[in-house]
Amino acid sequence: MGFLYLKNGLREIADKYEIFFIDLWGVIHDGVSLNSTAIEVLDNLKKNNKKFILMTNAPRTSQGVANFLSKLNFNKHYYQYIYTSGDAALNSLRSNYHGKNFFHLGPKRDLDLFFEFKEKRKNKIESAEFILCTGLLDDEENDLFYYKDLLKKYVNKKMVCTNPDLIVHRGDIKEYCAGSIARIFEEMNGKVIYYGKPYPEIYKECIKDEKRVLVIGDNLNTDIKGANNMHYDSLFIKNGIHQDEFKNSTSNSFDEILSKYQVKINYYQNVLSW
Repeated sequence: MGFLYLKNGLREIADKYEIFFIDLWGVIHDGVSLNSTAIEVLDNLKKNNKKFILMTNAPRTSQGVANFLSKLNFNKHYYQYIYTSGDAALNSLRSNYHGKNFFHLGPKRDLDLFFEFKEKRKNKIESAEFILCTGLLDDEENDLFYYKDLLKKYVNKKMVCTNPDLIVHRGDIKEYCAGSIARIFEEMNGKVIYYGKPYPEIYKECIKDEKRVLVIGDNLNTDIKGANNMHYDSLFIKNGIHQDEFKNSTSNSFDEILSKYQVKINYYQNVLSW
């Protein structure tokens, strides 16, 4: 076991780092309410002149995420620190890097991502050059087999996935994300281009030179793997997306779970706290 439990909070190690990449969903909030101890962390980082970036695999713009957070009474002064996988995808969409037109596969709430070039959206998959996947359709949120059937004739088209996450928890309810559809598409030998954690581009857009970085997140597949990919230190939040796996974990099983996901961590907490 080569990692440390921060029993006294992030304050134990905060001085070691210059920049903190902090996940939103699962760390700062659970889709229903804010985590008060995590908000205390942001306040203390700000007070200590530490730079933090609230990096989320949300298939929307930073402003779209800020609008959602405002409903949770999130501090509006922290909106400027939000960066999304949607933001990371926008430049390639603007430049027609993947093609001139697309079919949007996802809920209506994600439409703001491509509002500025909505005329490039096609209503039928066969008419589009590529598939822009931001999530599941509003009326097909629980049936992944629906998407296997929907996409089986279109594996010759490229899919752009703006949220590599497989699932999230909204309160106590599990919801599928765009990454689950992308995985199905890849299993059918379709090609997927991902934007967001754990892929390096999203970090490189935020940091232009070498810094002492700590990545904080609850997702081993994205937050922690992304930290490993970038050779950054990481703080894993145990009571997040993997809470069921770690519910009765011992020191040995903890290592086994990390090994299963092929990741390593430097520190962990149950919930993010100062």
